[in-house]
Amino acid sequence: MNDTLAPEALRERIVDWFPSFSRAGLPVVHTDATDFFQVGYGDVLVLNGVPYLIRQNAKEGRFGLDDEEKFWVKRSVDLDSGERKIVKLVFYEKFTAHVGKIAFECFRSPKKEARILSLVQGHPNFMQGISTADAAGNTVRVLDVIVGPTLPTMVERIDGDHESYFHERFPGILDHFIESIDAVRFLHEHEEKHGDIRRDHIFVDSETDAYRWIDFDFNYRHRENIYGYDLFGLGNILIYLAGKGDLLLRDLQRSGHPSFGSISEGDRNIVFHNRLANLGKIHPYIPEKFNRILLHFSSGANWFYEHTAQLLEDLTAARTKLG
Repeated sequence: MNDTLAPEALRERIVDWFPSFSRAGLPVVHTDATDFFQVGYGDVLVLNGVPYLIRQNAKEGRFGLDDEEKFWVKRSVDLDSGERKIVKLVFYEKFTAHVGKIAFECFRSPKKEARILSLVQGHPNFMQGISTADAAGNTVRVLDVIVGPTLPTMVERIDGDHESYFHERFPGILDHFIESIDAVRFLHEHEEKHGDIRRDHIFVDSETDAYRWIDFDFNYRHRENIYGYDLFGLGNILIYLAGKGDLLLRDLQRSGHPSFGSISEGDRNIVFHNRLANLGKIHPYIPEKFNRILLHFSSGANWFYEHTAQLLEDLTAARTKLG
C-alpha cells in the first residue's frame, strides 16, 4: 500500500471532507472485504487504489422492515471525489420462491450484477455503477446514489380517493412504468434477468423523474420460461400501481365492502394470495381492457405472459383507454 493510502494520510483526507473526524483515531484500512461484518463505520475500504470511507450499513426497506440492516451493503464516501457511493460486498444466499405451482430457485450472484452494470451503462432506467475486485478477488460493486424516493413512497404520498387517482395521476405513472418494463425487455433481449423485481426496487429520480431499477444481483433457475419470474414481479407492481396500493382481502372484509362476497379464489393475486388482482370488482370504473391485463397475474389465469413484449403490447393498447 502506498503512502497516500496509509492510515495517517487517509485520516487527513477524511478530515478534509468531514472535519468532525478531527478528534478520531486512525482509521482501520481494509483491502479484503470477505468478512463484511468486520468492515464498519469509520473504516476505509480500498478498492483498485480508491479509498472509500464506510459510513453505515444500508437498511432493508421492504414491507416496513426499515430497521433490518443489510450488513454487506455499505453507504460510503469516495475519499478522492467526495461523492456518496453504495458499496455492495459479496454475500451469497439461496431460497425457493413459488408463483402458483411454479417453483423458482433463487440465489445471489455478484458477477451477474457486475455484468448488468456494464450492460446498462448510460441507460436512464437503471442504477449506475462499476464493479471491481478487492484484494481477495471478491466482486465488489460501487454504485452511484439515486436521489429520490422509492416508487411505493411516491405513491403513498399521493392524497385523494382512488377514482381521482386512477383518472388523474395513474396514466402518467403508467407511462413511466411502461418505460420501466421496456428497460426490463432490454435486459431480456440481452439474455439477462433482473431477478428481484419488486416495487421498492424502483427509485424515482428527482432530477429526471425517470423510474430507475436497482439491485440486479439475484438470479434464478428456470425450467420453462427464462423470464417468468421477472414477469410476475412486473405484474405485482402493475397491480399495486393501479390500485394505489395493495387491496388486501382482510381489509375489504373488515370494512364490509359490498363487493367482497363476489370475490372468488381466482380473483386473488397469484403470488400474494391475500391481495386482490381483479381490481375491477372493487373499482368498476377501471376499463375492462386494462383489467384483463391484471387478470393475467391472478390465481384464475389460464394463460401467462411469456415475454415482456407481450405485456408491453397489451399495456400500450390499454393505455389509450385511460385518457
